[in-house]
Amino acid sequence: MTTSFRNDYLDYDAMTGQMRAWADAHPDLVRLTSIGQSPEGREFWLLTVGPEPDRKRPSAWVDGNMHASEVAGSSAALAIAEDVIAIHQGDNPRGLSDNELEVIRETLLYVLPRMSPDGAEAVLKTGRYVRSVPRDQRVDRQAPRWIAEDVDGDGLALVMRVEDPTGEFVESTEFPGLLLPRRPEDAGPFYKVWPEGRIEHFDGHHVPSPDFLSDNEPDLNRNFPFDWKPEPEQRGAGAFPTSEPESRAVVEFAHAHPELYAWLNLHTFGGVHIRPRGDAPDNRMDRFDLALYKQLGEWAEALTGYPMVSGFEEFTYEPDTPIRGDLSEFAYNHIGCVAWVTEIWDLFVRIGMKRPKKFVEYYTSLTRADMIKLAEWDRDHNKGRMVRPWRDFDHPQLGRVQLGGIDPRFGAWNPPHEALAEVLEGLSTLWLKTVALAPRPRLDVSVDGEGETRRVRARVSNIGYLPTYVLGSAKALKHNEDLWAEAETDGDAELVTTKRVRVGHLEGWGRGKDSGAGALYFLRSAGSVSTATVEWLVQGTGTLTVRVGNARMGRLERRVEL
Repeated sequence: MTTSFRNDYLDYDAMTGQMRAWADAHPDLVRLTSIGQSPEGREFWLLTVGPEPDRKRPSAWVDGNMHASEVAGSSAALAIAEDVIAIHQGDNPRGLSDNELEVIRETLLYVLPRMSPDGAEAVLKTGRYVRSVPRDQRVDRQAPRWIAEDVDGDGLALVMRVEDPTGEFVESTEFPGLLLPRRPEDAGPFYKVWPEGRIEHFDGHHVPSPDFLSDNEPDLNRNFPFDWKPEPEQRGAGAFPTSEPESRAVVEFAHAHPELYAWLNLHTFGGVHIRPRGDAPDNRMDRFDLALYKQLGEWAEALTGYPMVSGFEEFTYEPDTPIRGDLSEFAYNHIGCVAWVTEIWDLFVRIGMKRPKKFVEYYTSLTRADMIKLAEWDRDHNKGRMVRPWRDFDHPQLGRVQLGGIDPRFGAWNPPHEALAEVLEGLSTLWLKTVALAPRPRLDVSVDGEGETRRVRARVSNIGYLPTYVLGSAKALKHNEDLWAEAETDGDAELVTTKRVRVGHLEGWGRGKDSGAGALYFLRSAGSVSTATVEWLVQGTGTLTVRVGNARMGRLERRVEL
């Protein structure tokens, strides 16, 4: 095993090589499969970590890099996979308890480190800004539009600036080369700033405004089925839910694996964990779910330094306007998973910004002083990777321009290479502690009596933190069926009573945080909510097989001789 992804950002070939190396080194533990293929022919590689990968049991999912520029998500997903491989080998890289290690070894882990391999490759190899996927499927092709590309052949597509008296930017006097928002007292020169590239349908006079989706619609994190809304109500929505091969592959896999109970969706940047609900305030959230996320949030801030915030209350870009069609809400609402988004890399904290009332305001509240601090931080702690020198260039459409400016890939969008390993450790620890909350059904079978008719008793219990239905909000999901027990005989043995018996769901022992349960003034336990007993009457001799399970928990089986 290598650790290059802990201090570097891997392209598609290197990432594929790392995953194949794990699968080759641990064939009984690691499986590498593809759940689909991109339009450019790259695989959507999925790592499955755990023995007996075809045996259904509670399972956890991690994905990263659905937004092309957010390549730190791939590194974090690979780091989690490597830590789990090490745990199965008897190591304890994150200092977890023996009980947590035991649960992790019982759980199956799925890791999709790069959901948008085409997009990531474009960003890593050319520097071109790509939101999710580097393809243009527009049907409205007549209006002028910016096409990002490398116009001078230096291998990077950054930004261009042009002197213009109507320009919105001015060069910093404190940090030469850094452009800042223009103020009334500034003397100039003033600049227009555009993406490095060309204008499609340029009339020679009118320059179109750049757009964050630009020439690479749609946004994969607006293309999932939950609460999907079409354009123009939701920018980047795509033609229809799962219109893109990347999102479709993930949705098809998730619906084929109802045993999923935990889901981590890795993004950059900001230094925050964004939890459900994204479509409603906390006072409309299931009480058990909210208490659980409060507990996770406490651990998250302690282990990563990042707060956990409500998607609706602190991460809506417009008041009372949820983001539609995002993946974590699909995982929470459709699959019933303990799901959240992590925005890796707390750059705002690193440059000393004070947290605003709503976390999302960080992204829009940078002052000129903050911008200068950011440039100084880049110079002193990031080897000047972001603030690039300007150079003259004769643009075929715009004439004399300057190229350079800002390369946000390493330092803004993603942690500096030197800080990556430190960032990944806390994230992996948090996720592994979450995995260890898994529901854990257990089955014990006993036989009473010595005559012709005997009583077989099955005791079914859940010794895990989470209930077998996982979330309070997920109880009504079709695949969240009750546990059922069934008995089957062979030889001369014969069941006297019915073969199948409903067990129902079993509570876990976890109560989350601030639920009021277990308070000092009323230390009490719930009744037998985590255990159920079912019985059969059997006559004759032979073998009796007892099976208990459902779609989410898989099957447990015990055999007894009669």
